[in-house]
Amino acid sequence: MTADVLLEKDLQAQFEERIARGDKIEADDWMPEEYRLALIKLISMHGISEIMGALPEKEWVPKAPTLYRKLGIMAKVQDEMGHGQLLLRVAEDLIKPLGKNREDLMQDLFAGRLKFHNVFHMATKSWGDAGLIGWLVDGAAIITQTNMLNASYAPYARALQRICAEEVFHAQHGEAIILALAEGTPEQKEMVQDALNRWWEALLFFFGPPSSDTTGSTKQDITIKYKIRINTNEELRQGFLSKYVPRIKSIGLTIPDPTLRFDEETEKWIYQQPNWENFKKIQRNEGPKSQERLKLRRTSYDDNAWVREALSARIG
Repeated sequence: MTADVLLEKDLQAQFEERIARGDKIEADDWMPEEYRLALIKLISMHGISEIMGALPEKEWVPKAPTLYRKLGIMAKVQDEMGHGQLLLRVAEDLIKPLGKNREDLMQDLFAGRLKFHNVFHMATKSWGDAGLIGWLVDGAAIITQTNMLNASYAPYARALQRICAEEVFHAQHGEAIILALAEGTPEQKEMVQDALNRWWEALLFFFGPPSSDTTGSTKQDITIKYKIRINTNEELRQGFLSKYVPRIKSIGLTIPDPTLRFDEETEKWIYQQPNWENFKKIQRNEGPKSQERLKLRRTSYDDNAWVREALSARIG
């Protein structure tokens, strides 16, 4: 065994001891490749998803029913873009030692190597969809992100403190829209029910497949091993159902799953499994709006290249 291999094993053992103690890892600390790559995949996907997630709601800025609602959704879109930029800076610190930069992340997105969250491949057909994204999609995001507030990677944990605080306001914004519609005319109530019917599968997809799923993903195992996150995908999904099923029913909406029930014996929700083949299609950028939104992001990136060049020249 070579000296380099022995040194690597020693560093790995020391790193795992730090994780076990609850130490926080900074960007310039030594870290195993497995840890770095897991962080890059998670944080870059999170950052890109914040940016791509602004696109479905951006479509409703000019169509919001009142000036008050227009200002609210504009502020939300602005926040999401800011979250994306913050997270991409965190990801950039991780990829620099690999000789990469933010340009590489964007090219990975356009080439399909970097994914964005499955919910943001979906169409927004009504104002009810805009409200539901704020209430339930952002609600699911809060559950996922608070699961990582104490992440072992300190820069990500610090970024999440700000992001989670702002996501709470986004969820309240969405809930206010949904409540106004649910208490409105029969047509408005139907709009909300229709949105829920179309988005329910995507909401179950949000947390990813359970570890026993045949997709064979071990990402959640690695992130739990290194204390980047606490709970599994299924535990997060169960938390979402516990929090939101009673709220959804309380405003007179029907969840489009006749099998849904809480099992007292196991203390778990029993629900109809979504079609995980659809999830895999979305992962391949074959969702309803995948290519349209990628094209919009690519066009925006190309059209604004002159801004990046001007800033680079000034900094240089």
